[in-house]
Amino acid sequence: MKYFYAVVHKDADSAYGVNFPDLPGCHSAADDLDDVLPNAIEAMDLWLEDQAEPDASSVATVREAAAADLADGAFLIAVPRMTVSGKVTRVNLSLDMGTLAAIDAAATARKLTRSAFLAEAARNEIQGRH
Repeated sequence: MKYFYAVVHKDADSAYGVNFPDLPGCHSAADDLDDVLPNAIEAMDLWLEDQAEPDASSVATVREAAAADLADGAFLIAVPRMTVSGKVTRVNLSLDMGTLAAIDAAATARKLTRSAFLAEAARNEIQGRH
């Protein structure tokens, strides 16, 4: 999985602002810190929707490019870039029986298959959507 690094700004009287040095013009905002990563992922996915995906810079390169912002109190986050290949792969997992029963109950309640539920849960965990 690839990560793009984003710079997060926060002024006392504003929302968290996010920008991606590797994705010019890609910005996001969030009122709560818990929403910074999910909102950044959404902005990144929309920005990348209609164009070729650039290489991601290293954290050292982004830190250097954002040195002035970081000195002013900004911080960096690693934003995961998950792509969907459209190719399903069968895997073998070992789970506690009680955990499996809870997964199956939750999947059934959401009208999902076990596989769809586990894939969605994994995406939510990776993308910080708890």
